[in-house]
Amino acid sequence: MNITAQQVNELRKITGAGMMDCKKALVESEGDVEKAIDILRKKGQKVAANRADRSANEGVVLAKVSDDKTFAAAVMVNCETDFVAKNADFIAYTESVLDAAIKNKVKNIEELKTTKLDGHTVDETITNQTGVIGEKIELGKYEVVEAASTYAYIHPGNRIATIAGFNKAGDFDAEGKDVVMQIAAMAPVSLSKDDVPADVITHEIEIGKDIARQEGKPEEMLEKIAMGKLNKFFKENTLLNQSFIKDSKKSVSEYLKAKDKDLTVVDFKRIALGS
Repeated sequence: MNITAQQVNELRKITGAGMMDCKKALVESEGDVEKAIDILRKKGQKVAANRADRSANEGVVLAKVSDDKTFAAAVMVNCETDFVAKNADFIAYTESVLDAAIKNKVKNIEELKTTKLDGHTVDETITNQTGVIGEKIELGKYEVVEAASTYAYIHPGNRIATIAGFNKAGDFDAEGKDVVMQIAAMAPVSLSKDDVPADVITHEIEIGKDIARQEGKPEEMLEKIAMGKLNKFFKENTLLNQSFIKDSKKSVSEYLKAKDKDLTVVDFKRIALGS
């Protein structure tokens, strides 16, 4: 069957696949566009399987809040190369995944995989992207925050995104922006010292003891010295206790209370490429 250049070009516009792949699919489907699309999708599944051992360490990280500002989500879609990560179509695809998540207020990554996007599940569109782009594409991470008011920040370059929620709604946009930027810059491990995992605390105490021991401190003093170092760890690594990046004389908690004595952060998430 004779396949015209116009047919090939039309299929390429619809799918984004390469010219030769489109031509082969049309030949195989005897000119049936719908069948050709299915053939390309099946090739995408094969490509995905063949590339299972490839590393998808690059990608795009985005964050957004819902129109009512009570729901925020951040998503990471991974690829193999920086070239693809910076591609406008790939960024737009990641935005479409995030928009579907926000629209449906998707709670976790497993739910996101089955969420519908343009008539297909997100998982299916990931496979399609693998076939179209020719790289391993993965849905890397997905995080949400639900609160009285939520805020989002995308660091320039789409490699870090943060979301956070306040305990109350109001005129807090400036404070919300400052907090999500603080999270991006300072990478806190938890909200407060009460939220630091027990294994992290144990690990920090042991490190503190080892350092003091190497410095020649008496054995009976090691615990006290380690606890002092632990308190420093809490100050540097828990969001509410961190020094506010715009005014180091205040903690983040003090900065928020200066705006409203009851205002605080109830949850936050930070996702970054390579972490």
